[in-house]
Amino acid sequence: MEKSEYIIQIEHLSKSFETNRKRVIEGIVHSAVNVLDDVNINIRKGEFITILGPSGCGKTTLLRLLAGFLTPTSGRILLEGKDITAMPPYQRPMNTVFQRYALFPHLDVYDNIAFGLKLNKIPEAEIDKKVRRVLKLVSMTDYEDRDVNSLSGGQQQRVAIARAIVNQPKVLLLDEPLAALDLKMRKDMQIELKEMHQKLGITFIYVTHDQEEALTLSDTIVVVNEGKIQQIGRPKDIYDEPCNSFVADFIGESNILNGTMIEDHKVSFAGHEFECVDEGFGNDTPVDVVVRPEDIYITRKLEVAQFTGTVKSCTFKGVHYEMFVETDSGHELMIQDYNAFEIGSTIGMLIKPADIQVMSKERLCNTFEGRVTGDDTIEFAGGEFKVDSQSLQSQVGETVKVQIAFDKVELLDNKEDGVLRGQVKFILYKGDHYHLEVVTKDDYKIYVDTNDIWDKGDIVGISIAPSDITVVRDE
Repeated sequence: MEKSEYIIQIEHLSKSFETNRKRVIEGIVHSAVNVLDDVNINIRKGEFITILGPSGCGKTTLLRLLAGFLTPTSGRILLEGKDITAMPPYQRPMNTVFQRYALFPHLDVYDNIAFGLKLNKIPEAEIDKKVRRVLKLVSMTDYEDRDVNSLSGGQQQRVAIARAIVNQPKVLLLDEPLAALDLKMRKDMQIELKEMHQKLGITFIYVTHDQEEALTLSDTIVVVNEGKIQQIGRPKDIYDEPCNSFVADFIGESNILNGTMIEDHKVSFAGHEFECVDEGFGNDTPVDVVVRPEDIYITRKLEVAQFTGTVKSCTFKGVHYEMFVETDSGHELMIQDYNAFEIGSTIGMLIKPADIQVMSKERLCNTFEGRVTGDDTIEFAGGEFKVDSQSLQSQVGETVKVQIAFDKVELLDNKEDGVLRGQVKFILYKGDHYHLEVVTKDDYKIYVDTNDIWDKGDIVGISIAPSDITVVRDE
């Protein structure tokens, strides 16, 4: 596809903030906080694209860069092939709808919508025509004389949208515009936004942390985490074919398990072998396997089942029942089914090949660059660790590679214990254990497999036994 078919091209965009920030554990260090890291997105004209990610991932910063409220550290933004990176906000053919509406309290509905047109000295007759057109579009025809403070949250949001689209921008930026509404109003406004987009035909760039909202509204979803794009695709592709464990866990409910790709079209997980549609991973390769809860089929005929399990809980969720089942291999699976199964009953389970999603593992172990500091000590990840002197065989000052298996990292309740301290940043349940990302005060990431239950945000001590540290000389 030619680049000319894109209305917006975001090329290698990065944004850092110089700040005195408090580190994860202790101390204040003057440093640059990297909020966006080499972001590349192409947006088609008329597309509804959603920037989706957890709080603090950089999605609002990206929107503010597009609007011109911030200047990128590096990279550029093109609008219809023209570089607008340094263009001030008022010159960009874009308008923004904010979460808190930002209406003028001293003006009524009509004058709030007409404000920008009057600034541009548009003739009164044309202003009236434009305002009444957008009032009809947002279903607020009879409200033009109302005080904005007398409106409900949903009505105020409609006015904010009307004000943003009345001067016919090429791009409409929406920063979590429905977050302040109650659930029913949010659902109603999602439908209205989708209809408005279809009627207007302009490009919508929408920011949210709500996965269901993104799946409902979008033509394209951009999943962002820690300032980096994780995946770009259509809602169905993002849901059915997540590219990594973060996307699989963040978008909807998932069973994410360790597996082994035996060969093309055959994978093992949860203690059993299954036919699948995936290929190209090689033979006997460690992989992650994703199975959505609605894709596990329950049968009472145990003789035809691929594997069996015991129902541990069964909760009615309105449309379906949500059950947790302990399999015959000791793994716990979430299953969603229209039928309820009694707690304690034994059930059979089937998974179709097309419903198994195989993903390459992002890492097989913790790997760091280390420096030998003594006969039996190595410095890595911001700390000095004891190692087996027999396995070291390196000179003091020499650079080496250090590897530690996920299940060989011990987390301690007392943060004063251990060589390092860190904060639990990410928790992924993998059926029979938890996989954690722990970030140290020096921003090193250490990955841990554990059966202990930790909460996101917990401060922990980190200990690694000398015999569990593998040293590889740096060639």
